[in-house]
Amino acid sequence: MSSSQKLRQLLARPEIIIIPGVYDCLGAKLVEQTGFEVLVTSGFGIAASTLGLPDYGFVTATEMLYSVGRIAQSVNIPLIADLDTGYGNALNVVRTIKDAVQLGVAGVLLEDQEWPKKCGHFEGKRVIPQAEHVGKIRAAVEARGDSGLVIIARTDVRASLGLDEAIARGRAYIAAGADILFVEAPQSIEELKAIAAAFPDVPLVANIVEGGKTPEVSVAKLQQLGFKIVFFPLTALLAVTKVMTACFLHLKEQGTTTELPDLVSFQDFQELVGVPQYLQIEQKFKS
Repeated sequence: MSSSQKLRQLLARPEIIIIPGVYDCLGAKLVEQTGFEVLVTSGFGIAASTLGLPDYGFVTATEMLYSVGRIAQSVNIPLIADLDTGYGNALNVVRTIKDAVQLGVAGVLLEDQEWPKKCGHFEGKRVIPQAEHVGKIRAAVEARGDSGLVIIARTDVRASLGLDEAIARGRAYIAAGADILFVEAPQSIEELKAIAAAFPDVPLVANIVEGGKTPEVSVAKLQQLGFKIVFFPLTALLAVTKVMTACFLHLKEQGTTTELPDLVSFQDFQELVGVPQYLQIEQKFKS
């Protein structure tokens, strides 16, 4: 069964799907080990971890697909890839989608921002015309062929033109063939309710960014409202940043790591990345 088929089976269940965001293969392995059934790449996290830069459109299509491909191959659960705007017009989207299918990606996000885009919870976002993004969604649908790739249409128009325009765009993107709708950065419970009411038969994404524009609603409440997917794209990145900062401060101040709390054991880390299995393979072919 392909990763896209696995994802579609999960979407067919009645329960809401909690999807953590990752930015590297180690995080992906931890998501899988913890028992989650699907994961999503964080463009914000990939920009920060690979370039040390904000989510301002600095990551190229080649860099993003390289990261996404390695993450997809490191786990056995479906991966949804944040592919920003598709990196150009409809022609660029065709190539981006075909590359994503070849990499074994289960689903993709395509947003309607102008390039260079920004994080959905930053100020100053600008969007392309609705008709242009409709064309890009239609191009993505055609480019996926019979792969079953799940296409998530994201609109960032709430920030500049309001919620009514976001709902109008959502209807147009679903009509163009998108499987799932993602209205980015609604700013209240009332707005989340309005989105759910406008799309009772469409799978919907809620995106919870700690400290972002959308209220931190519980998963149970989001399911009650009618959302199908909830992304937590930055939670791990923010947590790791805090832990690493504490680690480096402890080392600098104490000059030792002997009393550093909460370290994963060296043995457990070897298990996580598969050292015992590779030792067996090494022995098998040792002359």
